[in-house]
Amino acid sequence: MKGIYFDGKKAIYREDLPMPSPSDTQSLIRIHYAGICNTDKEILKGYRPEFKGIMGHEFVGRVEISSDPAWVGKRVVGELNAGCGSCIYCRTGREKHCLDRKVIGIDGKDGCFGEYMTLETHLLHEIPAGLSSKKALLAEPLAAALEIPEQVHINPDISIAVIGDGRLAYLIASVLHLSGADLTIIGRHPEKLAQFEAFGNPVLYTGDSFALVIEASGSPSGLELASRLVRRQGTIVLKSTYAGKTLVDMSYYAVHEITIIGSRCGPFAPALRLLEKGLVQLPPVEFYGLKDVEAAFSSNAFKAGFSIPEEAQAFDLIEP
Repeated sequence: MKGIYFDGKKAIYREDLPMPSPSDTQSLIRIHYAGICNTDKEILKGYRPEFKGIMGHEFVGRVEISSDPAWVGKRVVGELNAGCGSCIYCRTGREKHCLDRKVIGIDGKDGCFGEYMTLETHLLHEIPAGLSSKKALLAEPLAAALEIPEQVHINPDISIAVIGDGRLAYLIASVLHLSGADLTIIGRHPEKLAQFEAFGNPVLYTGDSFALVIEASGSPSGLELASRLVRRQGTIVLKSTYAGKTLVDMSYYAVHEITIIGSRCGPFAPALRLLEKGLVQLPPVEFYGLKDVEAAFSSNAFKAGFSIPEEAQAFDLIEP
């Protein structure tokens, strides 16, 4: 099987990878499109030093074999975290926090940067008939953005700061501006910030303070900036994941009664509905072949990804 394998140091294109075989609780998925996330790039920098295997966790594919025959032939996206099914987290609907979970392309489980992948069947979500595969590929990162209003009440009367001008910040701004809240997006690149004008006020610097700050810069410096921007008794939501550590003075947050909330994966069903209805408009993904791994990872596009050449192109011809 063809795919992109992380050997602990670098991502390598291979054509000798073993074909995955689904268990009696899994489905076998033929991958059509796979998206590169900032987490994938951080893995190359040492974010998950124990991981070796096929990379990738954002995908669109078609089910070929399944523990539930009703899934066979359906276009799907899927969630990342497969839990044990019996611990306190799994029993209370928090599978993504299972202590023994496997995370596709990140921790203990091969991912989607290959021709085929297996996934627990209960983690699949069917793509609506009216939504193209290329747009559906953004369901996973959009779901991560939707986790924020699930964790924090978004009061449309308050001002909110989003730190970052990359893909994740764009997705977050796309979601939060629907609430009517006053958004300020803080970034470092004027050309990227220009894309945020439809959502709020994009700036390189601000002296204002905010009751709610979303840190989505993908950089260790983001938390320091968030700490300067957040008001006393305010809230910081952390979305960035990166290699390396951040030194912080925790007494500052205690004295000023600042709440810090970590935020990861989110709900897929509303993400697919937003995409299907066109309520969230996102720039197109720039696609590469699996062989072009270096070019794909170094792309400056809004988002880069992989297509499985003949299969993906033929499949797109019959899409709505």
